[in-house]
Amino acid sequence: MELSNAEEQLMQLLWKKEKAFMKELVEAYPDPKPAITTVATLLKRMQDKAFVGYTQQGRSREYFPKVSKTSYFSRQMNGMIKSFFNDSASQFASFFTRETDLSDEELKEIRKLIDERIKNK
Repeated sequence: MELSNAEEQLMQLLWKKEKAFMKELVEAYPDPKPAITTVATLLKRMQDKAFVGYTQQGRSREYFPKVSKTSYFSRQMNGMIKSFFNDSASQFASFFTRETDLSDEELKEIRKLIDERIKNK
């Protein structure tokens, strides 16, 4: 399941804070801040999608992510590779290295990461 842009923005705040009350989440938004009802609706939808959980603290709820940022990003990248690059990581890598403005130093760093990954397999 995917997050909408608004849900993903809220999830980014929650990942950064690790746990937070609704008021803290609203305050973390840049101006203009959304209405509390908007954030409440987003949190409810994200709970229904199993991205967010909460613990009851008196009359308030303290929200926390149920999905790690790394796990979510990995699923998004794998989905993008499958959808746009025929499920081929090499087609993605070819596109990425051709179409981005990477410096020689950045390309060497990527090569180093790949070489280390191959060595450790």
